[in-house]
Amino acid sequence: MRLGVNIDHVATLRQARGTEYPDPVAAALLCERAGCDSVVAHLREDRRHIQDRDVYQLKESLTVPFNLEMSAAPSILRIALDLRPAHATLVPEKRRELTTEGGLDLAAHPARIGRAVRRLRAENIQVSLFLDPVQKQIRLAAAMGVEIIELNTGKYSDTRTVTAAGREAVKIEKAAGYARAQGLTVAAGHGLDYLNVSRIAAIPSLSELNIGHSIICRAVFTGIVPAVEEMKALTGEKIS
Repeated sequence: MRLGVNIDHVATLRQARGTEYPDPVAAALLCERAGCDSVVAHLREDRRHIQDRDVYQLKESLTVPFNLEMSAAPSILRIALDLRPAHATLVPEKRRELTTEGGLDLAAHPARIGRAVRRLRAENIQVSLFLDPVQKQIRLAAAMGVEIIELNTGKYSDTRTVTAAGREAVKIEKAAGYARAQGLTVAAGHGLDYLNVSRIAAIPSLSELNIGHSIICRAVFTGIVPAVEEMKALTGEKIS
């Protein structure tokens, strides 16, 4: 199981005081040293954490693939086309949300998202779509020509009972299996932490997990390298 580490919230700490530290690029390099398989950063339209200079420095500094999370907004798309990261993950974005609230609705915005997918792929950028675990959305993603989807694990992560968590995990497992049958590579992420990740990591159709907030929070106490190493160990576990 590959692990992508999202370093957005290192930038959140920096922006809280308007300082030059902590540096998300330095954090990304530590994640790389700890064995992560990719680094993820979300360049939001409101620039609440990651800034333009961060994504350019990440692209220049990393040896593991850089996955740029982004909306399909024209201004962000222009930056992505200039930057040419290894991967771009299209996500929905609302100005007032604390974090991404659900997957893309490909049925509601097919032209806008499809246009962004085509332009990114024309620059040899591998495109992923962040989706809820719903077969209709997965079918539409496959029809758009993407090779990867990322399933939203937010509902699973927010559950408070074992029964509810199991129910949401089954939805993700079925969606992942369906997506693989459509010829898609399947990642997952959103809200996963050290207590809940193993159940999702055990899903055989998943190839990658993208995790950020919980790793950065653990790093406050342990440092980034041990925090990433611990998550890497957990994502390698299988549940009987």
